[in-house]
Amino acid sequence: MEFALYIIGTFLVAVIVFLTAFFSMRMFIRNDERKRLLELKEHNKSVIAPVRLQAYERMAMFLERIEPNQLILRLNDGSTPNANLRMLLISTIRAEFEHNLSQQIYISSDVWNQICNAKEETIRIINVSSGKIAQDAPGIELVTSILEQTAGQSPTAAAMEALKEEVRLIF
Repeated sequence: MEFALYIIGTFLVAVIVFLTAFFSMRMFIRNDERKRLLELKEHNKSVIAPVRLQAYERMAMFLERIEPNQLILRLNDGSTPNANLRMLLISTIRAEFEHNLSQQIYISSDVWNQICNAKEETIRIINVSSGKIAQDAPGIELVTSILEQTAGQSPTAAAMEALKEEVRLIF
């Protein structure tokens, strides 16, 4: 009987030691995994941060390039008729947008939507301005109409401000 109690006692001590070792190892492994995950996240942040900042820079440049005043200065040579200038302005905006399309993965959905809205509003202004004058009219009339519609109110200003605010919050 004493021998049986001795064996049961030894067995219980062995089970307690085993369970203590098992749970200690389990906690150690979990802590080690957490530590590795945190290190990986920190490494990813240090690698991704410059890429994200570059995406913000590219989108700021996009918004500046599609600003009607800037767009007109770059593309209007003074001899292009209304219809051709309209198509040139719109195709340039779309090409710029397509070139920067991949940047949306680094920018919040809200800011990306504002950028898309700024692009669409700029195209709308060009179309409305072009529709007010004859298709074969000189491009300078389109330029004048666009500048009148955007006087004091930039279609890209809100998107640029949202972009800047997001950069301030993140960096």
